[in-house]
Amino acid sequence: MPRHQERRTQQFQAVSPDALPLTASEDRQFAFLAHCGGILGFIPSLVIYLIFRDRGPFTAQESKEALNFTLPPTILAALANILALLIPVAGSVFAILAVLIWVFLTVFSVIAAIHVNRGNPYRYPVNLRLIH
Repeated sequence: MPRHQERRTQQFQAVSPDALPLTASEDRQFAFLAHCGGILGFIPSLVIYLIFRDRGPFTAQESKEALNFTLPPTILAALANILALLIPVAGSVFAILAVLIWVFLTVFSVIAAIHVNRGNPYRYPVNLRLIH
């Protein structure tokens, strides 16, 4: 059989659904990244929560906390940006509002990430806790 046909028939094995638990260091690292991701909105904490929630208790707890905190402001910022584009007269007001929301998310995400990097759980002062 020619060499290029061998490569096509080669089988790749998927990662086991029972992936190994995270080490304590990895658990803290992914919890830290979930909070740092708040700078970009709710997507990073959602991805970390969905992938690692069953592999590390600290990551599960902190990524859920970060997701609950970042989801509503991210939606509000997206709506403010859309309104800024659609309403020319008041567009600058909505654009400024979107920037203020982003600054708010950034400040609290960095504070939370610092706490979590030290190994301490963090609770945001205002959090809707939509995901249980």
